[in-house]
Amino acid sequence: MTSLSIRRMTLADCDRVSEIRVGGWRSAYRGLVPQSYLDALSVEQDAERRRARLAQHGGGVVNLVAEQEGEIVGWACHGPYRDGEVRTGDAELYAIYVDPARCGGGIGRALLAQAVRQCAAAGHVRMFLWVLKENARARRFYERAGFRADGAEEPFEVDGIAVPEVRYARCLPGPPVTVAPGSASAPVPPPPPGAGGPGPR
Repeated sequence: MTSLSIRRMTLADCDRVSEIRVGGWRSAYRGLVPQSYLDALSVEQDAERRRARLAQHGGGVVNLVAEQEGEIVGWACHGPYRDGEVRTGDAELYAIYVDPARCGGGIGRALLAQAVRQCAAAGHVRMFLWVLKENARARRFYERAGFRADGAEEPFEVDGIAVPEVRYARCLPGPPVTVAPGSASAPVPPPPPGAGGPGPR
């Protein structure tokens, strides 16, 4: 694979990110949500929302873009887990999309791995995400990355059609633990990936 770099998203990236996001919806959710909804998606309107949200974002929300040969090919957004309008001490992957023409090249894996590293470095213990229940491909992708469905479900509706979501979780690696010479205590390893249970919602 050609060298891939991951960096923070800027306002100048919003148009391209929206192309990827809308293309991702139309590719990944075909047959899962009403086609009329997918056809009505607007890159221009989405880009305006991206710019507004990026200008307002704070409180630990991070937007990442993956770049290859000078072109943005993927986007991910993560931050504190949301319990309604309240953010908690856990982390959440809000979104991740790859240019449909570049799927299968490791871009999504690289973006997700970077998001996991950043959330762990920020001190979060667990990371959650929500995925459409019937999106088998996305569920396999997250499971390969150590996430597991924790039993929580949430109703979601698109144009009057029910498309429920399920929650996935994994524990994040903690910082290395050092033990003073002669101490009887041993380092406690972090819980294994996928061991996270349901958190507050």
